Amino acid sequence: MNNMEKVFNYYDNHATATEGLYLDAVLEASEKWLDQPSAVDLQDPEKEEIRKGIQLALLKGLKESTQAHHQMTPDTIGFLMGYLVNKLLDSAQPVTLLDPAAGTGNLLFTVLNQYKGSASASAVEIDDVLIQIAVASANLLELPVSFYLQDALRPLPIDVVDAVVSDLPVGYYPDDEVAMDYELMAPEGHAFSHYLYIEQSMRYVKPGGYGLFIVPSKLLTAEGAEPILKFVKEHKLLRGLLELPSSLFADQRFAKSILLLQQPPNEKFVMPDVLLAKIPELGNTTAMQQFFNKLSAWMQEEVK
Repeated sequence: MNNMEKVFNYYDNHATATEGLYLDAVLEASEKWLDQPSAVDLQDPEKEEIRKGIQLALLKGLKESTQAHHQMTPDTIGFLMGYLVNKLLDSAQPVTLLDPAAGTGNLLFTVLNQYKGSASASAVEIDDVLIQIAVASANLLELPVSFYLQDALRPLPIDVVDAVVSDLPVGYYPDDEVAMDYELMAPEGHAFSHYLYIEQSMRYVKPGGYGLFIVPSKLLTAEGAEPILKFVKEHKLLRGLLELPSSLFADQRFAKSILLLQQPPNEKFVMPDVLLAKIPELGNTTAMQQFFNKLSAWMQEEVK
């Protein structure tokens, strides 16, 4: 049995033997493990092995919980986000990240585990159960993350960061009073929450810093997309849109892309060419290598 399986079995056995919700048992098991490091017998574990074991338990727990609406970001997408962060940021300097819709923290932890330099992060989540799980997981993974239990669309008690990475919640934002503080507020009715998350996130990005968001593929082309398209153009933010492989989505109506934004480094910044690309099916190694070559060439030419 490998380390990942040992971690999952530890959580699953604890949850099975405990009355109550599976997710609550996962949190209890994490806290027990933190108090008793020998609770799980692992052989030279890597952080990714621990994260993946916890992830498997969380996936099982989320299916039967009141948080079933929360969908964990697939590792494939997390690894692509991590690749982009490594390419975009200067690993010679300590960097700061933000996830304003952190959930259980899985996407943020995936990116942090991949990052080749020194990185710390802030994570915001409004669900008290999910953020408790995220805090315990970050402690087990020994990751430097500060957590904030709040509505991410209200003012955040954080400094500006080098990059935002987030799988954005899609839907309508119910607090019209808060939405009034946003350019992307709706002229009538509720505003789109994912629009507001993009605007809010970029407020907390340093000049020259990046926003990497998992968004609906039709974000900029769907009927009624004029406000968000106008926003990213007027503020000189748009750098790229990478369409994720269709095989990752059972229903293509819910297909996602990675939206790449950059805060202009200065007032004289001229918008460079926008990268529009479709990421090949991951099993096609030749096509994937060609994609990464194209991406690297674009970054060398257009980024920084």
